[in-house]
Amino acid sequence: MSLIRRIPRQHLIAGIALLVLVLYPVVNPWQPYPQGVLLLMFLLAIQATGWNIISGFAGYISLGHSMFLGLGSYTAAIIALHTGVNPLWVAPIGGVTAVVIAMAFGYIVLRTRGHAFVIITIALLLSAQIVATNWKSLTNGSDGITLELPFWSADFQNIPFYYAFLLLLVLSVLFSAWIARTKFGTGLIAIREDEGKAASIGVNTTIFKIIAYGASSFFIGVAGGVYAYYQTFLNPVGAFAILGSVLIVLSALVGGRGTLYGPVLGAFIVGLINEGATVYGGSSQARVLILGLILVAVVLFLPAGLLPTIEKAWRKRHPVKVEFTNQVGALSHNTAVVRERVPEPASTGPLLEVRGATKRFGGLTAVDGADLTVERGSITALIGPNGSGKTTLFNLITGTMAADAGTITFDGKRIEKLPPWSRGHLGLGRTFQVTRLFKDMTVLQNVVAPQPDGKLRTMLADAVSGSEAARARELLDIVGLGSFEQQKAGALSYGQQKLVELAQVLMLEPQLILLDEPAGGVNPSLLGRLTEVIRELNRSGITFLIVEHNIPLVLDLCDPVHVFARGACIASGPPGQIRNDPVVLDAYLGDDWRPQDAHA
Repeated sequence: MSLIRRIPRQHLIAGIALLVLVLYPVVNPWQPYPQGVLLLMFLLAIQATGWNIISGFAGYISLGHSMFLGLGSYTAAIIALHTGVNPLWVAPIGGVTAVVIAMAFGYIVLRTRGHAFVIITIALLLSAQIVATNWKSLTNGSDGITLELPFWSADFQNIPFYYAFLLLLVLSVLFSAWIARTKFGTGLIAIREDEGKAASIGVNTTIFKIIAYGASSFFIGVAGGVYAYYQTFLNPVGAFAILGSVLIVLSALVGGRGTLYGPVLGAFIVGLINEGATVYGGSSQARVLILGLILVAVVLFLPAGLLPTIEKAWRKRHPVKVEFTNQVGALSHNTAVVRERVPEPASTGPLLEVRGATKRFGGLTAVDGADLTVERGSITALIGPNGSGKTTLFNLITGTMAADAGTITFDGKRIEKLPPWSRGHLGLGRTFQVTRLFKDMTVLQNVVAPQPDGKLRTMLADAVSGSEAARARELLDIVGLGSFEQQKAGALSYGQQKLVELAQVLMLEPQLILLDEPAGGVNPSLLGRLTEVIRELNRSGITFLIVEHNIPLVLDLCDPVHVFARGACIASGPPGQIRNDPVVLDAYLGDDWRPQDAHA
């Protein structure tokens, strides 16, 4: 009994529902119509679960996902027609075909975002229908392909198909659950929340999206092969119907996209309504109208979907008790130990060199031929008035923006043409002036999400348990937020989010961390300990480049100090020299920092 209590509630309910579905044909074997309705619900749930990987996890909405069902159907049907092999045995080849097509087109179409991506996916679906219609030598065109009837006795009716689709549904849900547990899954959610930030923490957004697009299509393609045998006839219009894609999207929206069981629940609800509209609606137009009204109702009144809405209501009635520290004492006094990267033999000289960096926005020059050097092992400050180009220079260094001119060398390598994730893999991390955590992810997921390298084994590592999660918890303990690991990041105070972002960057195993106003929004009582943690990390081998307006903090913590004004460096040196430099006083610090004898 205690074992059952340890099973999460949603998994327990799903297990009971699965048991009922498995036993239904055994208990009631002589009802082909309900079995047929249920197996079509299974098919819709398989498609919605696959769609959820690219559109729910990664946030790229596809309105052409039923194309993969048609591709799987035609692959199995064509092979069966020319070889005599039963379509059931070659259905997995339909899944492989779907993956190959998805990744080939994904390499191109996933460069677009938002409405453009949605429109392109619709165009792909319609293009597949046109190709199937006109490639008569392969597909028989509009005449379609007729397959042999199932080889088993008619006494079994639809029961073999029922269990085939149910098995594929279980496998697709397990596959989706496995993805959600990995760093690949947290990377996809990071892309959905903030793609630019995801790239800055080492997530290769291009590769992640292409793999996700392919992964979302496999079980749909396999199901297409089984569906072709179930139908025994397919033609281009039926195989590549846009209404099928609408049903997939509607199912995920009703149940809750981005959740594990939401698309399945939504598919059962939408499938039941669709069947009722077909039987009692009187016409196909009435069915489309009913489905359209459901879509409008979901968008207006249930935008998050059914399961997230229920979960939110449950948490509101049963809040998790967490002791909020209001930032005071939030930083632990654990030793800030980080895993060191193995230095390369040629790693000599400055860690970061910026030469002639320039960035223009129309007629405005934000960074104007800037030079900057950061020595290994230093805590270097970059100060200057607002609008002087400090944050823009950070963006150029980390790849958030492309420089118009100049060179950037990190650890002896030219990086100005590298994408942001490649710079992160080299050991270059940053925090942002305004925190850019993934607000709908938990604190632990935020810290696990970074990818310190581009290796497949890192991508597929378990993000929920194992060494990656243990490492994330260790870093959360260092910044004193270990007890908040299951809280949504958006529920934390601004200062606490700053600390989580620091732990997130440390997950990259960085050589250099760029801190953009780390003291901003942090309780003053924490600044001393924050300074201590930075020094501890620095002693462990991490170099820092800090943009900060808290001048006393800069003078106490940093050496050397570079002063920016009008997009270029106007002074560099140790803190004592900078605080007395007349050029710096005139451009930034002002009369309050002039020596007393200068006022006389």
